Formats: sequence, C-alpha cells, structure tokens
Amino acid sequence: MRQVPIRPHSVSAAEVIPGDLVALSPQDVDAQRWFVVMHTVPESPEAIRVVLRPPLGGVDREELLQRERVVTVGCRRLDVADVPLVSSGALDGVPFRDGDRITSLRAVDPLADEVVYVRRWGVWHRDLDAPTGGGEGESVGDEAVRGWARDADRDGFVVRYVGRGSASSAGGEARGRRVVVTGLGAVSPLGVGVGELWQGLLDGRHGIRELEGDEFAELPVRVAGVVPVDPAALLPRAAARRMNRAAQFAVLAAREAWVDAGFGEGGTRESGVPAERVGVSLGAILGDASVLVGGDRRLRDKGARAVSPLTTPMTVPSQAASQVSLDLHITGEARTVTSACASGTEAIGEAVDRIRYGRVDVALAGGAEAVVTPAIMASFASMRALASGGVDSGSPSRPFGKERDGFVNGEGAGILVLEAEEHARARGARIYCEAAGWGLSADAHHMAAPDPSGDGVALALRRAVRDAGGHLVDVVHVNAHATATVEGDLAEAGALRSVFGGRAVPVTAMKGHLGHLQGAAGGVEAVAAALTLHHGVVPPTLCQGDVDDSMGLDVVCGAPRQLPSRGDLVLSNSFGFGGHNAVLALRRAG
Repeated sequence: MRQVPIRPHSVSAAEVIPGDLVALSPQDVDAQRWFVVMHTVPESPEAIRVVLRPPLGGVDREELLQRERVVTVGCRRLDVADVPLVSSGALDGVPFRDGDRITSLRAVDPLADEVVYVRRWGVWHRDLDAPTGGGEGESVGDEAVRGWARDADRDGFVVRYVGRGSASSAGGEARGRRVVVTGLGAVSPLGVGVGELWQGLLDGRHGIRELEGDEFAELPVRVAGVVPVDPAALLPRAAARRMNRAAQFAVLAAREAWVDAGFGEGGTRESGVPAERVGVSLGAILGDASVLVGGDRRLRDKGARAVSPLTTPMTVPSQAASQVSLDLHITGEARTVTSACASGTEAIGEAVDRIRYGRVDVALAGGAEAVVTPAIMASFASMRALASGGVDSGSPSRPFGKERDGFVNGEGAGILVLEAEEHARARGARIYCEAAGWGLSADAHHMAAPDPSGDGVALALRRAVRDAGGHLVDVVHVNAHATATVEGDLAEAGALRSVFGGRAVPVTAMKGHLGHLQGAAGGVEAVAAALTLHHGVVPPTLCQGDVDDSMGLDVVCGAPRQLPSRGDLVLSNSFGFGGHNAVLALRRAG
C-alpha cells in the first residue's frame, strides 16, 4: 500500500464497495486492524454480506453487516487483484533446528513490517547481537512459534517458515525474502527513457549510427549504437561536469527508475525512505574510457598542470554507482561488478541476494557503459569481432542470422528498482515481476572466445532456474545474449538446446536494435525482459535476413508475439570475455 496517511472517516456499511480499506469498530481503528473489501453481496433489505481480506495478504472472512451499521473507511482504495490470498501453514509437526528462520507479518496493518526470528541454541531470537541475547518479547520458545502459525489466519498474520537447508524451493535451498521489480529506467541508442526503448523494440527500429568526428575517420569500422542525446544536457551543468558519460547515463536511468517505482523525485530524503536500507549495484567494464584517454592527451600536449584533478575519480568503473548514490542520497551500499559483458546481469543478481537476506530493502541495480572510443573500436576491429556492414540497408548487427559477422559496439544504461516484496506491498507499489533467481558459471576455456560446447552457459541457465525455485518447464521465454558473432551465437544456441531439449522456447535478442552495450547490456536487457513479462509480449529479434537453421531455436522475428501462458519464468542471458556467464530469472507477478 502507498505510504500516505490514513485519514479515517465514518460511513454506513451500505456505502462500502470492493477495494475500500475498512475497520469494523473504533477499537480496530486504534489497533490498526484494517481489511480490504473483496466482495459485497446484498443479503436482505436490511443487511449486506461482505468478504474481507487483510491488506497485506491473508485469508478471507465474511461478515454480515446491517446496512445502517457505522464502519470506518481509511480514505484508500485498492485493486483487489493485488491483495494476495495466502494461508500460514501449521508447524505442529515440524522438527525445528538451529538456523531455521520464521517471518511474521501483521497483515491487517497496512504499514506493518515483516519481523524475522532466527533459531539458535533452541530459542528464537529477533536480534542475535543484542547484549542479553534477546530481551522481553525479543526471544521466544518453540511452542510460541508453533502457536503463531496455528493462530495466524485468525489473528490477521502471515507466518512463513524457512528451514535451514530445507527444500523451500525446487532447488532445495532456503531463498530468504521474495524480491520484486517495481521500477525501470533506461538510456539506450533508441533514446532516453524506457518508453523509447520498449516502443523501438516492438517497432523493429534500431539505433545504430555512423560515427562522426575526425578521431573515427581512419577506423576500419565506423558504426556504433550511440545514445542520440547528449546526457550532459539533461543534467544540471555543475553536476554533469563531475560525471563521466557512463555515470551520466546511470543517473538519468536511476532517476527514471526511482520515480517509476513510485518514490518521490529527488531521492531517499524526499521519499521518506531510510537511506541506509537502500543500495546501488551496477555493472561496468570500464565505465568511460574517454576520460583517461583525454587526460593522457592533455598530459602529453600541455603538461601535468593541464590534467584535471577529476581525472582519476571520473575514470574508475565505480563512478556510475557512486554518482547514483550521491544523486539519490543512498547510503546503504554502492557496489560495482566488473565481469566483462556479464557485469550488468551479475550486478542485478548480487542485489537480489542483498535484499533476499535482509542487507537492504531496496536496490537500484543494472549496468552503465560508455566505451565508444577510437581505441576501443580499433581494438575490437583488430580482433575481427565487429560487424563489417553499414547502416544503409538496416542494422549491421544480425543476431542468430545467416549473414551475421560480428557485433556492433554500443553504450547506455539500464537500471531496475528491486525491492523486498513485503516492502513493496506495504506501500502499494506496482510490481512488474519477481526477480526470482540468478545463476553464474565460468567457461575456463579462453580469454576471449566462447566455449563452443556451451557447457558453461548451460550450467548458468540451470542454476538460475534452480535459484528461482522453478523447473525448466516453467520457462516461457529467453532474452538471449546473442551478440551476432559466428561462434558466440552458436555456443549460446547449443546451450539452450541442451537445456530445453526439443521444446520450442521463444527466444529474442536485442543487439540488432541496440548494438552490444557491454557492461550495460545486462541491465537494459533485464528492463526489456521485465516489460515482456509485464505486458505479455515478446519483442522481435531484428534478424535482418534469415535465421541460421543451425541454431535450432524458435527465434521471434518480424513482429511481436504473445508470451506463452503456460509457465512463468523469463531468462535474461549475459556472457563475457574470459568465460563469465550470468543468467537472471524473472517470474510473472502474482
């Protein structure tokens, strides 16, 4: 529920409608005991039957109310479809062990926070680090915990039990808190904003352009996926001068995601969110290579005094994460993940775990990169990794295509707001999907080339599904890494076939639209994967010709396709030089 003041006022029972937040008595108002009206049914000319459910989830109860009876409405109306129907399981026969966890949520209180107890030395502690080992009300015995679960439905609580190492998911691992996606932000070659990205993907447009400027004139390849707007022009001048280009992308995407999640513009202070309970986790390979190159050029041309003191802090890959932290006043943590082109996806996975296990409640996670520079372009060209075509006949990047001959270098940022589910529901946030799990692996094969067997990729795929508590039959779509290199696409396709067998899972790839955004690719592609689940539509791959038959995949081309309804997991793949493999698993909201 949205964190706005409850302003109670009295109405008759005849006036309430589904979605109203009601308290049945003054005592219930004082005790913050509220219910959502799910259904109303006329019982007689004098009475009405209502079905009530706690606002944070629980079981239904029926009340027969006289029409003239006075009840209290909390000046809020909810979408009844967003209020989960859940029942706490009995624990009478469960053998407890030290390390087990119990979470208890007073679901009738719209502003309640989930409380976690951990069992140690035969006692359940709310705070293991308290000087006394848990004071009055802070530690309880086994029978009290069993009583909580036994009485939870009656008392308006939701109680969950997670056994140490128990099969709490299909993978048999305790998974901690559920993490959801509540906000999205993107800066990409298709434009600034998630709307530009999503519509461009659906329309089959690309943002790959000819590079202008004398510094690119002598390069063998002069096309890249560049952001069409100067990010510095969208930020205050003084702030923009202290950010490298990648950090500018990140701050713009983070601001969009933050507001999209329903928080106040400006950051944690304006939103009333504890800054120490929010984190930042971004992926980057270099961040912005041009700063260091420019500093070196000024040193050689004009001497040491010409080198800006900002050169070093603006060169480090962590600059994007630190600038997002500064801009939104986030003090919980600001981490940077550097694992080649898997960086953005791995950064999201790290943030999922930080929320799962209670380190933070909210995180901005994704990637940012700005490496469309002459030296980087020349290096990729020397590796013969870049696509050789121009843009006159469409995108030169052809993922899974017969005519593919390399990737297109790109830049941008993609950021998701991740949030503990109970935190999101308590403030009435819109939920795009669940950030259900992630998986990592390493090829241990070559410093740049992919392992042609695809074994490492397959391992990361299976680990992501397992970590999500799902099964392979639950996967309804894969947003592929697919850089449009000959060997890379074959290895990924082989891994997908080995994991899913003969089942035709719809696959799409975005690098024909965007180019390869390097450390930002996983962030932007995760934004698209979340939107695919949210809208139920798979954007097409910009194939630019026929799909290579040797892929053996159901590649979505030509037009968007409806997401299959049987299943609930979408996978977003990212793989990088050196054999870094990362896969994110997102689950349909509900």
